[in-house]
Amino acid sequence: MIDTRRMEEATRLTRAGKLHEAMAILQGTMSGGAGGTGGEEAWHASDSGRNTFEGTCRVIDEEVSVSKPASAESGSQRTGASSAWGPPPSAFGHTRQAASGTMPGGEIGLPSAWRDKWHQWRDSMAQPEQARGSSETALAGAFTAGCFTNRAGSREYKLYLPSGYHGQALPLVVMLHGCTQNPDDFAAGTTMNRLAEEQGVCVLYPAQPVTANSNKCWNWFKAEDQQRDGGEPAILAGMTRQVIDTYGLDASRVYVAGLSAGGAMATTLAMTYPDLYAAVGVHSGLPHGVARSLPDALGAMQGGTGPMANASSARVSASLSRVPAIVFHGDRDTTVHPSNADRVAAQYAASRAAGEVENGRKGSAGKTVERGQVPHGYAYTQTRHQDADGRSCLEQWVIHGAGHAWSGGDARGSYTDPKGPDAAKEMLRFFNAHAKASP
Repeated sequence: MIDTRRMEEATRLTRAGKLHEAMAILQGTMSGGAGGTGGEEAWHASDSGRNTFEGTCRVIDEEVSVSKPASAESGSQRTGASSAWGPPPSAFGHTRQAASGTMPGGEIGLPSAWRDKWHQWRDSMAQPEQARGSSETALAGAFTAGCFTNRAGSREYKLYLPSGYHGQALPLVVMLHGCTQNPDDFAAGTTMNRLAEEQGVCVLYPAQPVTANSNKCWNWFKAEDQQRDGGEPAILAGMTRQVIDTYGLDASRVYVAGLSAGGAMATTLAMTYPDLYAAVGVHSGLPHGVARSLPDALGAMQGGTGPMANASSARVSASLSRVPAIVFHGDRDTTVHPSNADRVAAQYAASRAAGEVENGRKGSAGKTVERGQVPHGYAYTQTRHQDADGRSCLEQWVIHGAGHAWSGGDARGSYTDPKGPDAAKEMLRFFNAHAKASP
């Protein structure tokens, strides 16, 4: 007979991300029934965490802690790959286990009833109930959950409104997390909410569920997710527009940024919706259109070597955008080869040059290169491209010695490296210099 109390406790621990404790309870129940030693020890050990309350929280404080697997706890930088170019389990090869993934210790030996229950728990977490009242106005100074749905699909999101928001038309920054991450983790690691509070900016964090990608990567490498009015770009653009309309934000100052797979999707949005986003920030990402499948993606991530090299180069040159861009990449990145930063920049630099030729102003743009050093941190090279009017329309930052991590981030979040220049701060500075002309 199934012990209902143990089942409830295992469910609570699973939802809290404590999969090993939940597994211990299940194994203890199987091996010794109600009096199984292993399960009993885990049961009593978990009593100390009984102050964790279940339920649906609509407003979450910015300082919420982020639960990370043990593999992500060693050091502030998570490079996401144990070997340089071994085939990763997903399009970005992050090896951290997702909270809703495989049961620790495997499922071998579990009775079918328990295994079915585990799958139900996992699926219920992977497919959270759509947030009710997502169209309701959030409170200023709050980090609020919501859900957006259109004909292309549905995605959950978190929205941060600074405490100074009182209905005025503020800028909006859309932040796309990397593989295995979520909005809370990404917000903590980038510290974008803190900066947004200081500067009066709203921040939208779309969430990629495991039902769309097993490692919660944005599907930047799928042809159906690289087009306007279809796939994930249509969902993200629709979500952006809904938030702008709901809160009366400034449609001329809307920006998108992302890390890794999120960076790749951010540049795809800049390519497919240049009328919506005034500037883009790409951190450790890839160019738009260099992949149409997982093998393509792996080749592009390795620097475009192998059979996909020529195809990738052709696709890069065919995809151009005039959206101003700021690009960050560590030159020791073993997950996404640093050469991808040059490819991303090339898509925007080529489009800038094409625009100048059309306007008869070829040769009037300039380029400046500056080198710096973060105190007790990394050296970096910053290259700025100016348009014909002298405005910086493209910036490329190379962080010397950094791996696959958000530069200048906070160790509370995954895939961060505090020793680099503050990417979030520099992105906001760059964004603030760019706005779309009023219709």
